[in-house]
Amino acid sequence: MRVHVCAVGRIRADQPERALFEDYHMRFNRTGKPLALGPLIEAEVEDKKGGGMAAEADLLARAVPSGAVLVTLDERGKLLTSPDFAAQLARWRDAGRQDVAFVIGGADGIDPSLRARADFSISFGQMVWPHMLVRVMLAEQLYRAATILAGGPYHRA
Repeated sequence: MRVHVCAVGRIRADQPERALFEDYHMRFNRTGKPLALGPLIEAEVEDKKGGGMAAEADLLARAVPSGAVLVTLDERGKLLTSPDFAAQLARWRDAGRQDVAFVIGGADGIDPSLRARADFSISFGQMVWPHMLVRVMLAEQLYRAATILAGGPYHRA
């Protein structure tokens, strides 16, 4: 199952968030491959015309592959443990889903119209996180989920 991270904003190569994301990206692809998880595909979108959340939602929607499970990362979403997140990924994979797309909004969040279309919504807590850090946190949780499903030692909870 291909895993897409569709996010507003670009992380430049010289930003520390880029190095962290790339590290977990590589780890997930390596660990997930034998589990039929991956590759991880990143799509960065940017609203250069300043159309706000609605314009960002349109760009994000176009980045989501047709037929993909649409998952928003939103403070109103469901709080999951890492094992629960791993189990959810496995359920989508085992149900024959070819793609899952995790959508991360910009500074103002995700437009309500796109949130309403989501198949699932995840929260990383009640605090609001910078969208660049959310991308890193998601990549780490994807890697953690793959190690949980593989029975590896990374997750020790």
